[in-house]
Amino acid sequence: MRLGDTIVALSSGSTPSGVAIIRLSGPDVQALLRQVTGAVPAPRQLTLRTVGTEAALDRGLVVFFPAPHSFTGEDCAELQVHGSPAGVRAILKLLVSKGARLAEAGEFTRRAFENGKLDLVEVEGLGDLLDAETENQRRQALARLEGGLSNKIASWREELLDLRAEIEARLDFSDEGDVTEALPSNFSDRLAALGNDIAVALAGVEHGRIVREGIRVALAGPPNVGKSSLLNALARSDIAIVTDEAGTTRDVREVPLDIGGQLFVLLDLAGLRDTESKAEAEGVRRARQAMESADLILWLQAPDIADEELPSGLPQVLRVASKADLGIGQSAADLAVSSQSGQGIETLLARLAELGAELAGGETSLLSRERDRLALAGAQDALRVATTLLHEPELAAEQLRAASAALERLVGRLDPEMVLDRLFTSFCIGK
Repeated sequence: MRLGDTIVALSSGSTPSGVAIIRLSGPDVQALLRQVTGAVPAPRQLTLRTVGTEAALDRGLVVFFPAPHSFTGEDCAELQVHGSPAGVRAILKLLVSKGARLAEAGEFTRRAFENGKLDLVEVEGLGDLLDAETENQRRQALARLEGGLSNKIASWREELLDLRAEIEARLDFSDEGDVTEALPSNFSDRLAALGNDIAVALAGVEHGRIVREGIRVALAGPPNVGKSSLLNALARSDIAIVTDEAGTTRDVREVPLDIGGQLFVLLDLAGLRDTESKAEAEGVRRARQAMESADLILWLQAPDIADEELPSGLPQVLRVASKADLGIGQSAADLAVSSQSGQGIETLLARLAELGAELAGGETSLLSRERDRLALAGAQDALRVATTLLHEPELAAEQLRAASAALERLVGRLDPEMVLDRLFTSFCIGK
């Protein structure tokens, strides 16, 4: 990314479309607006303008956002024109010819970060919001974008600064008359309370991850028990190939599904059995591996198929009796379904929605990434060690500084350039 120049991009998605939004940011925005629209509109007011120089390219609405009160913190503008592929190309070509540069992926958001408009956790919230496919994901991402986690981190940092000031004052100014040698009587209690507060937040990381990444549900059981048929019934689409030949599924197929506002990722697995086929054996190995990493197992049992022994050490298991339409006595199961007739499918979906609510937790978790967990765990560990070293102030102060650094890294104040580059290039062009 090159700072100091003016960037431009189509921000509203692919054309053709009813409306296309072309976004500009940088020091030359006002000059470009004068050249291609004739004038700079009043700040934050939509104005109808003809776009073009020698000849009109289009006619649309123009809005100008002066620095620093804009998304990027720089002068910004948006041209809301017709979503014609030819028209958008012509306008972008004109703006580039006048001195603008086509933006790199995520460059608008990167500039917002560099200019202090967003911190790193808010940037991640924005990325999650753009990718949100379910209501739970939208709520979680929006809470993070609007500063829910940033505000909590800020309060922890403020408390840490107070604690550090207390202990470091006794190191640097011990000869001053107004600095007592002993720490305040409530110092240990405040340290413990801060550690407990971070521990409570850490406990919600797994719930947040499930909302963000989805609940991974493995459809497992012996061959021909009806796993692929159930996948098609739940997805209401012929996604998986279904035949009466055993061993047709040999890889892990992932299908995302929105159930009750929660993202579920259904895993259609190879049937578990001993086989001499190398390809099928690999499929069975992958199936067992997927079961171990899943959040929930749907273990299918059919009346016309011999049941396999359920592997041990698995996560939560829901036993599902499939092929209920055969009318044959079913073995013990939590519920029965028929992919053929639809019997029990709605009941299964309702049960999955209940389990999803349990796994995702009641309240929206602001922590959802491994980076969150590592940073807070690092701060928590440093606080725990500091508590044991209060009799050695120099060492305790160093641990408090380490805790502060962990929180600083989380909001992006100490992140290396490589981490920032990787984050922002995951954004789409124009954002």
